[in-house]
Formats: sequence, structure tokens, C-alpha cells
Amino acid sequence: MNTLIKDITIINEGTIFEGSILIENEIIGGIISCDFADYHRILSQWELICEKKIDGKGAFLMPGVIDDQVHFREPGATHKGDIESESKAAVLGGTTSYMDMPNNTPPVVTCQALEEKFEIAARSSFANYSFYLGATNDNIGEIRNANPGTICGIKLFMGSSTGNMLVNSEKALDDIFGNGKHLVAIHCEKENIIRENLEKAKQEYGVKEDGTSAIPFSAHPKIRSEQACIECTKKAIALAHKHNTRAHILHISTGKEIEMLVQAHSMTPNITGEICAHYLYFDESDYAKYGSGIKCNPAIKSKKDKEAIIEAVKESKVAALATDHAPHSQNEKNADYLSAPSGIPTIQHSLQMMLQLHSQGILSLEQIVKMMCHSPAECFRINRRGFIRSGYYADLVIFRKQKYTVTKDNIAYKCGWSPFEGETFDYTITDTFINGCHTVEKGKITLLKKAKRLEFDN
Repeated sequence: MNTLIKDITIINEGTIFEGSILIENEIIGGIISCDFADYHRILSQWELICEKKIDGKGAFLMPGVIDDQVHFREPGATHKGDIESESKAAVLGGTTSYMDMPNNTPPVVTCQALEEKFEIAARSSFANYSFYLGATNDNIGEIRNANPGTICGIKLFMGSSTGNMLVNSEKALDDIFGNGKHLVAIHCEKENIIRENLEKAKQEYGVKEDGTSAIPFSAHPKIRSEQACIECTKKAIALAHKHNTRAHILHISTGKEIEMLVQAHSMTPNITGEICAHYLYFDESDYAKYGSGIKCNPAIKSKKDKEAIIEAVKESKVAALATDHAPHSQNEKNADYLSAPSGIPTIQHSLQMMLQLHSQGILSLEQIVKMMCHSPAECFRINRRGFIRSGYYADLVIFRKQKYTVTKDNIAYKCGWSPFEGETFDYTITDTFINGCHTVEKGKITLLKKAKRLEFDN
């Protein structure tokens, strides 16, 4: 099907202009600006060949968001989320491509297990997809056999881990960083520092009368501290320098790590970093309101750290603005500090969060599009995505300046809750196209699926 989106405000590659876009089946067939001399003649030609026409007056068009870090919970924890439910939430929020993490049950640490996840996604995903292969102390053979053109990278839990995926063997670390074929995405927190801080917190706060922990959620950034992040990031950067690795430091939560990343990138351009939407949106003062709802790893930290991370987005010091979307059931989250798991469901609302910061004068639309669309595509070398260009896949998002209140009825996460429930954003995501398929229309899922496995120019 050919589709025409006409007279819309287009945000792409550092510019904002009025124009129209032709979608020919899966591909962007053409882009024209209203200022072009032959605009109306070409528009008339396009109208003749299009079965579907969308009037974009008053709306904005941008490339689809690419999220390089999500936890969709399949296989193994599908009571919290699955590939179908969470990719549905993704497209409703304007995310058209995602990369899912391997800390499933069982962990995805073999090429066979990885392909099994791809088979699930081929049947059920609404958004384009890729998956990381998890690194362990003894699976370097699997890593070397993985095709760098068909997977997004290797996930390395370095210093701290969920489950049994912590890599703490020096030989294994050298092998993984020295592999040379893949991007290595790294979770950097030092476990021994966290454990020491946790023991101190247990002694300081004790327990309540009912026997549950009295540690407040506001202690989370002190337990999973700045030091725990910095020490591990420092080691990851040293290994990346040593092996000239395509190392991608995930969910950077401190200003000092941003400084380290900038310096490292100037020496070894292959070293890049990612920040997540919640680190721009919240700081430690928000634990009083949200409690376990914003408990995540690494922890949301100080206002000063938040300001440094916002500045990093403005100045393109990082290569991706992602979510680390990590749903848990409401019952699991409604527990004391020690029992409540870490993780926030955010993929349906991440673009709205950033647009809210734009509404507050903090980020420009061009900065949002660069960090959520262009830069991830470049960092991961994704084939023909992340930009509005002729010949690229038609992964597109339309949004309007229109109030949107988050309610139980419009939350698509399988876990059924969001920290934003009851809150109102200034912008609404109205339409999402996946490979030219109108997957979200006027804010509603159409149930049409045309997602593809991402390909990488490695």
C-alpha cells in the first residue's frame, strides 16, 4: 500500500520543516518541503498513486524511536510482560525498534537460545526487534559464533548481575573485550561496594514491627552508589582501550561517568554510552513520591547528576537515549526495600517524557530526535533505519501537542501499572508506522504486524 502524509511538520537530521512524505509499501519513497518550487505538482502526483492519505496539519512527524535496551521478560517471566504485550506498548509510545536483553529464565547465552527468541518475535512482535547474546565466564565460543550482522551485540554484566550472568573472570573479560566482532554492551556496577553499602543500611535502619525492612527507598542511590558505578565503568573503559572494543556503557547514571565517557571516546571513538529517560526525568528527591515505582539499577541519583545527564543529551555526549524498560507486577513492587525488585516500565511513555522536557524548555525537538533515533541507528550500524530518508524503511511517528493523561485504561504494559498513572503529558502519540504498516492509528493499535528482524552493517 502507498500512503501519503501531507502538510506535516517534519523533524529530521537537525532541521524542522513543513512538508510531505510518500510511503511506498515498506519504504520511504520521497520527501518534499513546502518551500520546494514544484511542491504542489509533486504532491498531486503522489495523491494519484496513494490508497491512503493523512492530513498532517498541526502535527509533527519524526523517525521511529530506537530503544537499545529493554527487558520484555520472555521467556521465563511472562506474568510481567512478553514480547507481544511490551512491543504493543512500544509502538503505542512511538518506539519502532527495540533490542532486548538476555537475562531471561533461562539466560540467553547460546546461539540456539538466541534464535528461539527471534522465532518468538517473528510471530508476535509489533515493533522491529533484535536481541543480545549474554556473556558468561565460559561461553566465548558462542560469542565468536554469533553473526554480527544479525544480532545487536553482546550483553556483559560486569561487576553486578541479575541471576548467574556476572562475568568476573579476568580471562573471560579479556576474551570478550578482545573478540572484535561485536558491540559489547556493559552494565557497570561493582558488586562488593553495593554489598558493603547494603549491610550498612541494614544496620542503620533495621526492621519494622512486622519484620520487613525499614530501609527507605531514598537510600537506594546511597546503596547502589556513585562509587559503585564509577569503579566498574573505569575498569570497562580500560579494557575497551586495551582491545579497541566497540564498548557501549549502558544506563549511565552519574555526571562523573559522563566525564569519563567523553574522555574515553576522544581516545577510542569505539567507546560510547547510553543514558535512560528516567535519569533525565527524576532525581533522588522523587523517591518520596514514587517509592518503589522508580527503584531501578543503577539507581536514580542526585539533581546534579540529572543536570549533567540532560547536558550530555543536549551536547550529544552519549550515543543513545533508551528506557531499560523493565516491568514487574504491582504485587512484586508493593514490597519493602529489600523485597521490591528493581525496574521501571517506561517504553510506552519514554517519548512523551522527553517531549514533556521539551515543553518545559529543557530539550529541543531536534535533540530528542537525534538521541532517540539518529544516534542509536549510527552507534549500532542499523541498516536503513533511524532517519527519514528516501530508500529507508518507513518507521515513522506522528505526534500532536495535545494533553494525554495516563490511566489504567490506556496503560498497555502487561504488568498493568506505570509510575505516571494519573499524570498528564502535553503531547500525544497519535500514529506509528512500522515498515510502512499503519500499526497505531489515531492512538489505537490496529493489530497489523509487519515487524522485521533488524540488520546491522557490521
